[in-house]
Amino acid sequence: MGARNIVDLASAEAQRVFVRRVLEDVQALELMIAAGAIESGVRRIGAEQEVFLIDRTGVPAPVAMEVIDRLKSPQFTTELALFNLEINVPPVLLEDGCFSAMAATLHTLLARVRAAAQAFGADAVLAGILPTLRSSDLVPKNLTPLPRYREIDSSLSRLGHGAFQIHIRAVDDLRLTRESLIVESGNCSFQIHLQVGPDEFPRIYNAAQAFAAPVLAAATNSPLLLGKRLWHETRIALFQQATDTRGPETGRTIVPRVTFGRAWVERSVLEIYREDIARFRPILGGDDDERPMAVLERGGIPTLDALRLHNGTVWRWNRPCYGITDGRPHLRIENRILPSGPTVEDEIANAALWLGLMRGAIGRDLDVTRRMSFEAAHGNFIAAARLGLDAQLHWFDGRTVAADRLLLDELIPFAYEGLRTAGVSTTDIDRFLGVVARRVATRRTGSRWALDSLAAMEASNHRGTAGQRLAALTQGMRQGQSGDSPVHEWPLARVENAGVASERDAPVEQYMTTDLFTVRPDDPIELAAHLMDWRGAQQVPVEDEDNRLVGIVSYSAIVRLVARGGLSAGESKLSVSSIMRRDPLTVGPETPIVEAIETMVKHGESALPVLREGRLVGMVSERDLLRITRELLVERLAAPRPVPARRRVAKSPPKSAEV
Repeated sequence: MGARNIVDLASAEAQRVFVRRVLEDVQALELMIAAGAIESGVRRIGAEQEVFLIDRTGVPAPVAMEVIDRLKSPQFTTELALFNLEINVPPVLLEDGCFSAMAATLHTLLARVRAAAQAFGADAVLAGILPTLRSSDLVPKNLTPLPRYREIDSSLSRLGHGAFQIHIRAVDDLRLTRESLIVESGNCSFQIHLQVGPDEFPRIYNAAQAFAAPVLAAATNSPLLLGKRLWHETRIALFQQATDTRGPETGRTIVPRVTFGRAWVERSVLEIYREDIARFRPILGGDDDERPMAVLERGGIPTLDALRLHNGTVWRWNRPCYGITDGRPHLRIENRILPSGPTVEDEIANAALWLGLMRGAIGRDLDVTRRMSFEAAHGNFIAAARLGLDAQLHWFDGRTVAADRLLLDELIPFAYEGLRTAGVSTTDIDRFLGVVARRVATRRTGSRWALDSLAAMEASNHRGTAGQRLAALTQGMRQGQSGDSPVHEWPLARVENAGVASERDAPVEQYMTTDLFTVRPDDPIELAAHLMDWRGAQQVPVEDEDNRLVGIVSYSAIVRLVARGGLSAGESKLSVSSIMRRDPLTVGPETPIVEAIETMVKHGESALPVLREGRLVGMVSERDLLRITRELLVERLAAPRPVPARRRVAKSPPKSAEV
């Protein structure tokens, strides 16, 4: 983030000092642009690869610090959570062989991560959102213990006046409340950088905004979060909501820190930096004492650490970046829209599509602002994130066109020409743009593969549990990434891929029922009785207005009441509170499934409420656990048993022919 050490900005004085440094950096950048000091005419590209670390069962493994320490290379660095890490791919020129070289480098670096992770019983997986990510993973203890992450977490929490509220609606409906920024760690991206000159920046940046939607539609890989079917690229919604510090709706226009932007850039990159300084309070400070104006007066190149640090905490989907390479300052556009995975081949193909479109826009001097409105570009981006290739995009010159047809008929050929103009060989172009074209033609993005796999498993005779199906998706990703085939060639995941081991070690939250029917203490007993009858349940949880569990009403308690004539004697006067058990046995979402089974058997319970921080989040019942119990029994019966040693019998010497 451009700073050696992080400084707490909680005090007003610290805020003032840092804001002055940011303003001075912007002034220095303006002078550098005016003087022609920013490098032009060079097309470097680079990438940042974020990955999930998982254990042998496919769930997040919080071992990033150990893995990075074992790797001992600046190319590998931390991310927000202990189950993520980032790989930095060295920049190369946009020219012949660049994509093959980038793919080979990324394969090598990933292999190093996997080898290091194996020492800790872990592996690395490329996924936009890991299917087996659990609510219990998104807790403060998994926040990477470094100052910058602690400061970002505490600062955003302070600005947001409390918890982060996540609410994403699609096929399913997800509501989640977290007191920490850690929920954002559910995202992993593949970020592409393109170096551009200051004079051409507005036109190319605007093109990146216009092309964001169709590129994302072709690349979606994040359709699930905590087992819910949500957007085709759920990262877009999750990232914005997980960092949203805006308060209650007041009618004012308040922009979230994760943003697509508000308008086209008209004249300079400075418009973006100035807007972000004006809209967003700094949340991190650095201890550098550089004075950029003095550096310029000496003929030096300022690092602009304060500006870069602030820019690193405003997460535009297309973000401007300032840097220095080989002693020359430059500007880059960082494309943050692309998800991690499904494979390296798919990721480089996505990069080739975007970079080809950018190079084509440069070659044709394309001004997208004359062809479409900014509102259309922004709306297209949200539509692509929600629907993927099914999105209808409001395109140039007032046309509305399906995302897949736009890509196949216009944009992939346009990108092809852009890459050819850049000097990329037809071999590389055919290889990587061919992956995109076949993926779009078959309509098999990473998101579609996951959703189709899930639907096929649910419709099969051996459908397994919800936990098994999600584990099968993660294991299917591991298997697919171990080969050379892009995602549109993968077979669908099957429940058999999950393995019994993942079931034995899985937490309760992978099996609990979250679609609950509950009663209140003051409700009539008849309501509880009818709910049990309608739902085929043996117990109904009792909760208060804050969703806190206060008791359980059981079928046996109602039977005993009826046997005593309690209902017939005065049914209108009895409430649930009169017969509920007030201190029921409970488990937490992270409780191992085997432990929950043992608790139910030991205490003769037919169901257990699942609580998080005292609030009811689910129920796990005999019906939910029947399948896993059977699986564990089968595993034990199938386990190899020791073969008893046989008593050795001395052999008689062979009889001779004479005898």
